Amino acid sequence: MGVALSALLGLSLSGCGVNGQSGDIGGATSATSPGNAGRATAPPSGTTAPRGEQMKIQITINDQRFQATIFESAAGRDLLAQLPLTVNMIDHGAVEKTGPLPAPLSLSGQPDGADPDVGDVGYYAPGNDLVLYYGDQSYYPGIVIIGRIDGDAASRIADLDGAVTVTVKPFAA
Repeated sequence: MGVALSALLGLSLSGCGVNGQSGDIGGATSATSPGNAGRATAPPSGTTAPRGEQMKIQITINDQRFQATIFESAAGRDLLAQLPLTVNMIDHGAVEKTGPLPAPLSLSGQPDGADPDVGDVGYYAPGNDLVLYYGDQSYYPGIVIIGRIDGDAASRIADLDGAVTVTVKPFAA
């Protein structure tokens, strides 16, 4: 048990990004793990060893710009390969903006579903939708957490009524 706990701790520490948020650690953490309270489980990267790499993207809605971090995972890599892109999003249940992607994202190594937190970037596999969560969505099959919106972006997105056109591209500092 001690060896397994030590290995898990080592994986957890190696998965941390520069901002202290959990990066990809092969799905070994849960939303209730210490240091991960209030966060959905970071997506696993499949069968490869975690690299801990994350990519910043820029999301533009109307005249507002937001940054987000996409986690290292098969789904995250697939999203990044589609950039830049424009997605027409609609509002769902006053908790999320969703819109179809041009091509599906890989589900390799992903759990069957997730319980996203406010501020998560997700993928809804059954609809092939990119999702920006700005409200409380409970666990649902087919949800994959692929990243996290930076700062107060979730509350700013919540203030945008109805359908929006979203541009997503790699972030250039």
